[in-house]
Amino acid sequence: MKNTTAAFEHLYHSISADNFLRMKSLGGEIPFFIFPFEATDQVVVDKATKGLINKLNNNGVSVLEINLYDLALQIINEALQDNEEIFELEKSMSKQEFKEAIQSLLDINEVLMPRIKGLINASDKKVYFLTGIGLVFPFIRSHNVLNNLQNIAKRAPTVTFFPGKYNGYSLELFGLLKDDNYYRAFNMENYNYSA
Repeated sequence: MKNTTAAFEHLYHSISADNFLRMKSLGGEIPFFIFPFEATDQVVVDKATKGLINKLNNNGVSVLEINLYDLALQIINEALQDNEEIFELEKSMSKQEFKEAIQSLLDINEVLMPRIKGLINASDKKVYFLTGIGLVFPFIRSHNVLNNLQNIAKRAPTVTFFPGKYNGYSLELFGLLKDDNYYRAFNMENYNYSA
């Protein structure tokens, strides 16, 4: 990321703007926003995201962070007998079988989205942050989460921190893998919070 400070300052001003919080000026679109960043900047972005959450919370804009990696680990740990079982599974299966086993544990419709819906329904936060996307690939695909999330996350704007590229039409995870077409979100790089 060329200038993390400037990018996160823009995020702060955008997210704390009244128009953003009231979901105005969206032209009838869902309140979804993508913040793309270089995957090589993941550690820097994680740290800056924590700082942004603190700054927003301290200024009256409460944030619900939904970290897909943390949530996936929690679900897997609940499903297995002990923490060592996952390593035994990995040793005894092919890569494809292991991927499918993890995807089954994290089934998007039966497990993951109901868990996310529960987090959102129990929250009165003003903004939702979706993080940890790169860390759950290939077990969870970002476009699947975003497509399902649009039916759940309606009470507050959602900002997705995406390690890759988003041109307003398609997502490219890590700037290399075309995840899928997804045109229902606004690119935070281009969001004008003063409009």
